[in-house]
Amino acid sequence: MQKVVRQRGLYFEDFTTEREFEHHWGRTLLLAESLAYSTRMMHFNPLYFDVTYARRLGHPAIPINPMLVYTTVGGLSVEDLSEAGGPFLAVEDLTFHRNMYDGDTVRASSVVLGSRASQSRPGWGVVEWLTTGRDTSGEVILSYRRSNLSQMRGES
Repeated sequence: MQKVVRQRGLYFEDFTTEREFEHHWGRTLLLAESLAYSTRMMHFNPLYFDVTYARRLGHPAIPINPMLVYTTVGGLSVEDLSEAGGPFLAVEDLTFHRNMYDGDTVRASSVVLGSRASQSRPGWGVVEWLTTGRDTSGEVILSYRRSNLSQMRGES
């Protein structure tokens, strides 16, 4: 039996400045997974597991751990932005605009901010995107800038 290799993802040249991506999957986040995430990450801020504490701070319920929201939005963008590979370089200006609660759904979109050839790695370029997570009504939940190395076409 012969191995079949399918190339997935985009190349450096595909990321033209201002190109927009509406990442097609959404993700509904549940309190149970936020509690599990917070426990696994040893994130023991009572805001993310104690409803009495959360209400005392003015929340209607326990908020979803914002780092779970961030990693989910990042995951939603991978298929379009970085599935072809290339090292992750940085996240900058990560801003949490509002909280999410049990049963809220997040959707992600990204826009190419710019790209340039890598000076240290021939055949590769650096691409930077602005990624935004929104709820189903379109309200911004979080935003950040992200950069990755991306392989140029025809380079091995």
